[in-house]
Amino acid sequence: MKVVIIEDEPLAIEKLERYLLKHNGNIEVIKTLGSLKESIPWITEHKSLVDLFFMDVQLSDGLSFEIFSEIVINKPIIFTTAFDEFAVDAFKVNSIDYLLKPITFTALSQALKKLDNLQKQFSNIENNAPLLKQLTQKTFKDRFLIKVGNHIKSIPSTGIIAFYAEGRDISLFTNKGKEYLIDYKLEALEELLNPKLFFRVNRGFIVSLQAISVVTVYSNRRLKLALNPVIEKDIIVSREKVSDFKKWFEGN
Repeated sequence: MKVVIIEDEPLAIEKLERYLLKHNGNIEVIKTLGSLKESIPWITEHKSLVDLFFMDVQLSDGLSFEIFSEIVINKPIIFTTAFDEFAVDAFKVNSIDYLLKPITFTALSQALKKLDNLQKQFSNIENNAPLLKQLTQKTFKDRFLIKVGNHIKSIPSTGIIAFYAEGRDISLFTNKGKEYLIDYKLEALEELLNPKLFFRVNRGFIVSLQAISVVTVYSNRRLKLALNPVIEKDIIVSREKVSDFKKWFEGN
């Protein structure tokens, strides 16, 4: 098993590595990361190599939950923290356990046994194809929370016509003509949105199929889109995306 530890306390890292090897000598800690700044780019590039993440909730530059606004992680996670107030948030992602510091060897072993049991349960249903398909079928995000002053609103995905990146700011546009800032990157949104309904047309825009009112041929073999309601920005399908866009636009 290949493990990554996200933790900013050297003594905690050393203790965790020692307990992991004590539990199973075949466990390999392939990377330790100490901050959000360090973790996000590394996980983006290497997450396919990892079997299990250990994440301290509170890092030097923020909460590790912020990672999930940037990256979709489909690997099991065990959170570690000195506080129990984050337990609910932990289980909103792929958390299989939540260990309170100081971590004991017994608690760690129980968490790893829990993971092993879950993996065995899923492997035992491989011969039941319909059930396996139902359990593993990917689901997509159907609502987004946005902040308006001191209020929180929930916007359904069906009411969104586009997402737009300008610098570090990401906005969503609704079919009511409203624009709101959200805490997601376009790369993460591509994983969260239903690809039958949304398409990333260039580096800055993801558009909704239902909102496209006009597609016109543009210069340099590109396409230009008009949405309804209108967004006062040029929405150009980049040249390398044109072929895939046509298939998507026709296939839906």
